[in-house]
Amino acid sequence: MKTAKDPRHIKRRRVVKALFAESFAKQGAHGRELKKIIAKLSKIDKSIEKAAPTWPIEKLNKIDLAVLRLAVYELSFTKIPPKVIIDEAIELAKEFGSENSGPFVNGVLGTILKERGVGDEKKDN
Repeated sequence: MKTAKDPRHIKRRRVVKALFAESFAKQGAHGRELKKIIAKLSKIDKSIEKAAPTWPIEKLNKIDLAVLRLAVYELSFTKIPPKVIIDEAIELAKEFGSENSGPFVNGVLGTILKERGVGDEKKDN
């Protein structure tokens, strides 16, 4: 069970904050993982736009977008199990976003997994 002191959760919180800041203005220094995510933003954003066609990237809540970018990066370019990624993304969305952020992030990530033919992962909140 993850806790507020879980180093993986702390790292994800840091990355989400940096992605959030990056959505407003280019930031100077980046960690290695953040550089990898930023290098793949075009592909990541296309996945998000395809899964949420009624929400263009520029209209998305910036914190929801930051959480989605991290989660889509992890789904696409890491070997972390999808259930772990989705659970973490929902927790981050609840922590930083609005009351609708968790369900929105869950829905977008669920759609992306279905499009990719990934099994019916349970995305319980």
